[in-house]
Amino acid sequence: MFVSKARTEKPSAAGPWLVTAKPAPEASLRLVCFPYAGGAAGTFHAWPRRLPEKVELCAVQLPGRGIRMSEPPFTHLSPLVASLARVIEPHLDKPAAFFGHSMGALIAFELARQLRRESKREPVHLFLSGRRAAQLATDEPPSYDLPEPEFLDTLRELNGTPKEVFEHPELLQLMIPLLRADFGICQTYTYTPEPPLRCPITVFGGLKDEQVGSEVLGAWAEQTTSSFSLHMLPGDHFFINSSQSLICHLLSQQLSRLI
Repeated sequence: MFVSKARTEKPSAAGPWLVTAKPAPEASLRLVCFPYAGGAAGTFHAWPRRLPEKVELCAVQLPGRGIRMSEPPFTHLSPLVASLARVIEPHLDKPAAFFGHSMGALIAFELARQLRRESKREPVHLFLSGRRAAQLATDEPPSYDLPEPEFLDTLRELNGTPKEVFEHPELLQLMIPLLRADFGICQTYTYTPEPPLRCPITVFGGLKDEQVGSEVLGAWAEQTTSSFSLHMLPGDHFFINSSQSLICHLLSQQLSRLI
């Protein structure tokens, strides 16, 4: 839903899937971050300097963006999560926490459940942002397959795509297939009941987010047998950008307790 500006990216030992802007071999914990629809690993480029030194941030670079622009994007969640599980599992040699915003929150949640099914491992903490609880149905009609004029109207309403993108038709045409694919991941998702996770869950929301309010965010509490907390921050759905310093401060507080 937001087009990230391109940055110089260096893939980690996991190949193009994980980007580590500030490698920290001596870190005692990894924070794996998952982007929102249309976003890329560069979304989290500035975060490492705001987090504890003992935390190594690994940003997930999904196909279809950044250095993976030539790769076809995923359009459904299940195969994406299956692929991510294979990539992430070797990097669980030290404790790992997951953070995801909007589409990224859904990916982080389902990846945590996939890892539990496959290896009985879970992240030490799950940070979910700007996404209604997975078990809650939505009556919003899908938009990923709308004709282009209506699809563009949807993008404008979400207020996450920079105006300059709409002013450059070539850039817009480049981004539309990726955004349709990402919207498809979210809008074709079907929740399957499973026991709650054992790891704590912390949820963030925007006070002015008209689509994702505190009630649907608070319902994530049902997905853990451990502690749960909800923080509502200034901003709309993209408070992850406008309130970056605050969200990193709250993350640092929680992560410091895990180090």
